[in-house]
Amino acid sequence: MRVIPTALPDLLVLEPRVFGDARGFFMESWNEAEFRQATAVALPFVQDNHSRSSRGVLRGLHYQIENPQGKLVRVVRGAVFDVAVDLRRSSSTFGRWFGVDLSEDNHRQLWVPPGFGHGFVVTSDSADFLYKTTDYYAPQHERCVLWSDPALAIAWPLDGLTPQLSDKDRRGRLLADAEVFP
Repeated sequence: MRVIPTALPDLLVLEPRVFGDARGFFMESWNEAEFRQATAVALPFVQDNHSRSSRGVLRGLHYQIENPQGKLVRVVRGAVFDVAVDLRRSSSTFGRWFGVDLSEDNHRQLWVPPGFGHGFVVTSDSADFLYKTTDYYAPQHERCVLWSDPALAIAWPLDGLTPQLSDKDRRGRLLADAEVFP
C-alpha cells in the first residue's frame, strides 16, 4: 500500500496495490498489519457501513463529539469528492479541509482520524461508498458542520448542481458555532 500524506496531520490517502489483467482486477482492500505499519495507527475497526447515493447527493460534514470515529473510506462503484475537516481546536490546522477524488477506477482510500468532520458529494451517476469505523455509531453524539460554511470555503465540485441534502445536513452549524474537539 502506498501512503500519501496530506497537508492535514494524520489524514492520509492510501493507494492499495491493484493487480489487473483482461479478466478484471484483484486488490487487498484491508490488511490490519499493513495498515498499522504504513500509518502507525493501531485502532480496531468495529463497524462497516455502505451507502448508495445518486449524483449531487452531498452527505456531511459529520462527526461524533463523544465516541469519535476514525473512518477508512472508499468507493466501490462510481465516484465522489471526499472531504475531511480538522475539528481539533488544539491543532495547527484547525478549520482547514482536504478533498480528494475517490472512485472505483482509482481505488484510493482516505483515512479520516477521530477529530475530523467528514463528508462527500457524488460526482458520478451514482456511487457505492464503503467505510470502516473505529467506534460505533452513536446518534446522540453526532454533530454536523454546515457543508457550505463560508469560513471553510470548501470547493465542492457541484458543476451547477444544487446538492441534495438531508434535513440534518441542511441544519448543520457554522464552524464558529459548532461543538468541536479540544
